[in-house]
Amino acid sequence: MPEVIFTGPAGRLEGRYHPAKQKNAPIAMILHPHPQFHGTMNHQIVYQCYYAFAHRGFSVLRFNFRGVGRSQGSFDHGTGELSDAASALDWAQTINPEARACWVAGFSFGAWIGMQLLMRRPEVEGFISIAPPANLYDFSFLAPCPSSGLIVHGEKDAVVPPKDVNTLVEKLKTQKGIVIDQQVIPGANHFFDGKLEPLMQSVTAYLDMRLANVR
Repeated sequence: MPEVIFTGPAGRLEGRYHPAKQKNAPIAMILHPHPQFHGTMNHQIVYQCYYAFAHRGFSVLRFNFRGVGRSQGSFDHGTGELSDAASALDWAQTINPEARACWVAGFSFGAWIGMQLLMRRPEVEGFISIAPPANLYDFSFLAPCPSSGLIVHGEKDAVVPPKDVNTLVEKLKTQKGIVIDQQVIPGANHFFDGKLEPLMQSVTAYLDMRLANVR
């Protein structure tokens, strides 16, 4: 799991990068939760998603947003973090010029950043959005949502009430040409405490289903 340092808009960004064995392997990028609430690239959900993609033959990058860990800069309420994510994807694409596809996954704040990146980068063909904070941030930019993906959240989420995620999903489901899968993890809170295994089962089953359709 090589440590990597690459240039972001506010200075150096630190990450971890797993290169795939195949030259034309797809890229996946995993985005961490809120920097001001202990969110880092080493968060357990980010870590598990990183390896879920790696085990499926992706070249995978996870990194710390500005001001987190050894990444330079300071928290920028989402605007700068979106620029960080775009720079990180640029870096991953430079390292993998033959990559045939790209996926973005994010948890909570990272899900919000990931969905914005999706709108700006047409090469992103799939997403995994874990506990997207639909009540805390505006998701109206998804008009239309350009890619199919998975939205997964906890039944007992007190930070982001399930009804707010349901509203977001229903809005996205009216769009033609994409398929939004929604999974609700029974008994899970926003942080999936004690429910990491069913969360990851949901994520990996979705990935396997999508990848089976590609091959």
